[in-house]
Amino acid sequence: MPQPSYTRGRQDQPLLTQTIGQAFDASVARHAQREALVVRHQGLRYSWRELAVEVDTHARALLALGVAVGERVGIWAPNCAQWCILQVATAKVGAILVNINPAYRVGELDYVLRQSGCRWLVCADAFKACDYHAMVQELVPELATAAPGALASERLPELRGVVSLATEPPPGFLPWAALAGRAGAVSATDYAARQAQLQFDQPVNIQYTSGTTGAPKGATLSHYNILNNGFMVGQSLGLSERERMVIPVPLYHCFGMVMANLGCITHGATMIYPNDAFDAELTLRAVAEERASILYGVPTMFIAMLDHPLRAQLDLSSLRSGIMAGATCPIEVMRKVIDQLHMAQVQIAYGMTETSPVSLQTGPDDELELRVTTVGRTQPQLETKLVDADGCIVARGEIGELCTRGYSVMLGYWDNLQATHDAIDPAGWMHSGDLAVMDDDGYVRIVGRNKDMIIRGGENIYPRELEEFLHTHPAVAEAQVVGVPCSKYGEQVVAWIRLHPGHSASTEELQQWCKARLAHFKTPRHFRFVDEFPMTVTGKVQKFRMREISIAELAEPVAP
Repeated sequence: MPQPSYTRGRQDQPLLTQTIGQAFDASVARHAQREALVVRHQGLRYSWRELAVEVDTHARALLALGVAVGERVGIWAPNCAQWCILQVATAKVGAILVNINPAYRVGELDYVLRQSGCRWLVCADAFKACDYHAMVQELVPELATAAPGALASERLPELRGVVSLATEPPPGFLPWAALAGRAGAVSATDYAARQAQLQFDQPVNIQYTSGTTGAPKGATLSHYNILNNGFMVGQSLGLSERERMVIPVPLYHCFGMVMANLGCITHGATMIYPNDAFDAELTLRAVAEERASILYGVPTMFIAMLDHPLRAQLDLSSLRSGIMAGATCPIEVMRKVIDQLHMAQVQIAYGMTETSPVSLQTGPDDELELRVTTVGRTQPQLETKLVDADGCIVARGEIGELCTRGYSVMLGYWDNLQATHDAIDPAGWMHSGDLAVMDDDGYVRIVGRNKDMIIRGGENIYPRELEEFLHTHPAVAEAQVVGVPCSKYGEQVVAWIRLHPGHSASTEELQQWCKARLAHFKTPRHFRFVDEFPMTVTGKVQKFRMREISIAELAEPVAP
């Protein structure tokens, strides 16, 4: 009988039974004088003791505002020191931090604040083309004449006030500096009493999914969920107080706030923010000038750094490892990261927001081939299985939907029982929607998503396979593959291509190259050459937008 596609991670690594505040305080006690946080674009540096002062000051200030256990506090800002401070401060008073995408506009902000029932919003003044103050004023015009904490909004009745990170915000906004000034109204005894009543399995964070197929859903995560996940990721990397991690990924996403911030907090490692948003040059400079040993990023970030002309001029030899995640990683890109960025121990991590996020990860001792062709094995204290359309476990080597069970599975979607029921089955398995294959040693290879699979003339085509193949062409920097409707074959293949600087290629050239190396039905019918792909702020390619654009441009693709 063939072996089933089921694995259970190592059980010898105990799970943490702390709150985030307790874990933070433990690192402060152990590493008080060591550097905890470096925010280069703000010119700020904190030791663990100095960071603790900021965290405790703002935690007491939140109590002074009347924030109760379980109440929601939104953060709408790019990467900055205040983001990290608020993340820990809200956890220490039992509030639930609501991560709001920095790219959101008025309608999206309205939905998230309303759906989560936010009591307070902390926002930057602006980011890129977004004027946060103006959008908040449009949403709650009553703010201009309201005293801080006394907002009465017809549109958002649960919102009590808005804190601005700006020094001199418009009327009605409470400045961040003024927030700190309220800490003195709360005694150390009352602050300690609040922390003492918190439990490690209480909710601490709400993260909204992309909402590409409907309204965003708020994945509700506990201290236990995300603290342990950050810890386990750090354990695999071998993090310690001697490590320095450059974090160019957004903090509002699990990659930044869990895998990076909480991974560092649980191990005493230094967090380094190179900029408010990803910039290839500033990230490379941060690595070189801070002598960083760990670098995080999604594949598009690593591609940009590899292609940047400054890379060869900088000493990046301090790097040893890092995480590449957030999207499938082209094999050729992984090889270059190892060779050209000196990240010999770089690891791949796989997961989703609803699993806190990482459920599979390659290891430091895995052979190169495994680190460039798989997403690793099941993380400690978790389970993985691959199932068919009927929910039955498939045999090793067969394609099935990847499911995860264990400590990392979210508490549920905030105030959405039906969506929770649809995602987590009665046995506690979180269904990912990703299609994967498990080998005899338990390593998992992602082959695509259920909704991304292309069926052309009865043949199943997995975009990931084609994307990996197209990356081997010397002119191709990035490739993304989608399917579009076709009356004759059901679907046709469209490949979006970004070329390396200084290279050229044509549709005819790439088609001939593919036909010589692929089964005929896999060769893309159409190629679209672009300078960039539609992306989320976290660096994930928006395939649904690519599909929409391709359908609009091609209408009814002509069969070959």
